[in-house]
Amino acid sequence: MNTISCTIEKVAPFNDAVFQVILKPTVAFDFKAGQYLCVVMGEKDKRPFSIASAPDSQAIELHIGAAVSESYPMQVVERLKDCLANNGTIDIEVPGGDAHLRHDSVRPRLLIAGGTGFSYIKSIVEHQIALGQTIETTLYWGCRTTDAMYYQAIAREWHDAHPWLHFVPVVEEAPADWNGKQANLLEQIKADFVSLNGYDIYIAGRFDMVGAAREVFRSIGVEEDHLYGDAFAFIK
Repeated sequence: MNTISCTIEKVAPFNDAVFQVILKPTVAFDFKAGQYLCVVMGEKDKRPFSIASAPDSQAIELHIGAAVSESYPMQVVERLKDCLANNGTIDIEVPGGDAHLRHDSVRPRLLIAGGTGFSYIKSIVEHQIALGQTIETTLYWGCRTTDAMYYQAIAREWHDAHPWLHFVPVVEEAPADWNGKQANLLEQIKADFVSLNGYDIYIAGRFDMVGAAREVFRSIGVEEDHLYGDAFAFIK
């Protein structure tokens, strides 16, 4: 991984638990859609976050879930806010991760995000759009509430603008006028698919969710060589 200095363009809340961060690297670097970077907090303290922007973007976007004061991610948000206020810079290490988009594959794609795992999926979708690909793609985004689905608008825009992309929003607690599914994310996917054979599957979210997803998917024919998620490197 390469160490690159970045200026901070924006640190703003999507909601009371997720922050949008925009970084401007001082030098250009290459990465693949679906990879992550590490924010360097100290010599031995490097914290990973999915890159939410596509590889051809001029700036780097992150979505940091940081609801609890003094928590691991909130410390990063506070450091970034301080740098922004004082015109400082932050170092990042890039790129990391092997769960990037296999853009040469012509298999249908199933994209699955839990919470801020949407940042990982956003990079992949925006790169597909930039490449002009029309491979059938279904995007499931699961959250506990509709308020937690912080970038629902852009996902619905993709759905409306691209006939090959199908957005399925899933929440556990929904208002009466909810235009989506009300269920547990993994239970909804299991209900919707008889078999996952033939799909390229990309997944991001809490490690416990990703681990549980793999067990559910094994019961409905997943081909594990085509199941991509950086969490799997940590949950053998």
